[in-house]
Amino acid sequence: MNKMKNNCYGICFFISVAINILLCIGIYLYIGGARRRDMKQEISWQSSLTLTWTEKAAAEAEAVAAASCSGHGRAFVDRLTSDGQPVCECFNCYSGSDCSVYSLECAAVVTSGDLTFLEPFWIQNAANTAVVISGWHRMSYNYAHGTKMLTELENCIRKLHSIAGNAVTEGRYMVFGVGSAQLLSAAVYALSSGNSSSPSNVLASIPFYWLFRDQTSFFSSKYFEFEGNTNSLQSKNSTNNQDVIEFVTSPNNPDGELKKPVFGGKAIYDQVFYWPHFTPIPEPSDQDIMIFSLSKLTGHAGSRFGWAIIKDRDVYEKMLLYISMSDVGISQDTQLRALKILETTIDEDGKPFFEFAYTKMTERWDRLTSAFSKSTRFSLQNRHPFHCNYFNETRLPTPAFAWVKCEREEDNDCRAVLEAGKIISLSGSRLSATDRYTRVSLTVRQDDFELLMIRFTNLISLENGSLQTM
Repeated sequence: MNKMKNNCYGICFFISVAINILLCIGIYLYIGGARRRDMKQEISWQSSLTLTWTEKAAAEAEAVAAASCSGHGRAFVDRLTSDGQPVCECFNCYSGSDCSVYSLECAAVVTSGDLTFLEPFWIQNAANTAVVISGWHRMSYNYAHGTKMLTELENCIRKLHSIAGNAVTEGRYMVFGVGSAQLLSAAVYALSSGNSSSPSNVLASIPFYWLFRDQTSFFSSKYFEFEGNTNSLQSKNSTNNQDVIEFVTSPNNPDGELKKPVFGGKAIYDQVFYWPHFTPIPEPSDQDIMIFSLSKLTGHAGSRFGWAIIKDRDVYEKMLLYISMSDVGISQDTQLRALKILETTIDEDGKPFFEFAYTKMTERWDRLTSAFSKSTRFSLQNRHPFHCNYFNETRLPTPAFAWVKCEREEDNDCRAVLEAGKIISLSGSRLSATDRYTRVSLTVRQDDFELLMIRFTNLISLENGSLQTM
């Protein structure tokens, strides 16, 4: 009897296992079949899609991208011949229809803040960042939800800062602007006293970006005016009982230092260079007003797009009002392009982009530092290592600019000294410093950087009375 019971239990157990196996197989086949049907539908949809109105635009873009310009120029879709052929725009020192003619006596031009050294990265990511805009794309002033800011772009920017670890965005307001320049002006307006009898004094610490002075003076009103250098006013104690607005650039343009405010009052933090490829990121910035731009992150200066992160609601609303009154919002075409660019920037937690950019800047600083180590006539700004949370390592800053000092007493115009050596740089006085300093951009194209190194090498070689051959 017991034996029969055991046999019965064994048969029941076997049947139960078999049913479960069959059930699992059925579920797998059902889900797999559904997935295959979905995939077939997607493939069928893609294969049945025929390019119509995008065909001409795609052909033009591909033709322009295929124009090599001898590797020393670029062609663009906004400049074609009458018969639709690409036109090469040659880099510095190159000429000819295909940019193949090189000028041996050419000077290295390193005055600009363009980040054209990043062009190869975006060429490698052409498919992911291409945008085709229809003639009827976003014709209204507003998006569907009634605002002038693309929600998806704002969310992408917040994610970008979370990945880079360079700014606190949670619980903060955001405003888009036509580059950082417009946002700087909007911030001055928002922070100004509103009292015509006692206008706000706008200040910055030397050396500083000339736009602070020039733009504030140009738009000067009865509510604010550019007063000058923070250090001179601090030494005179002349800010007592005065309303002060201070520009704080961190990292600083031109020397790359992480600046702090001199005064403890209202401050506008220009942090366009506070990214892992230019400086170690020790902590997220958490200031009242922080301003960033696409141009100093990805290099897309021509798109004219920036954003401000703001704590105070009243300041946020005043900055929104300024943008609305001056531009009625930011171009929706620009916002679409910025979205495509930034989506690629944050891909894989930003590693491909930031590692590419940081590697390039490190290589350039290593070469420049090595060349200057042989010189007693020229020196570079000091750079000190500190920990970067993004790369999780202690590293040196790799600023966008070299802040070059001429050490000889007779070299009181360093820009002129470099110009004599066929290097065109930006004078220290343009940045409110002495002309014993000059700013040299290291974010230029590779062609320009190689020429810069040749010119510097020759200048330094002259100290020993021997000119190196080119």
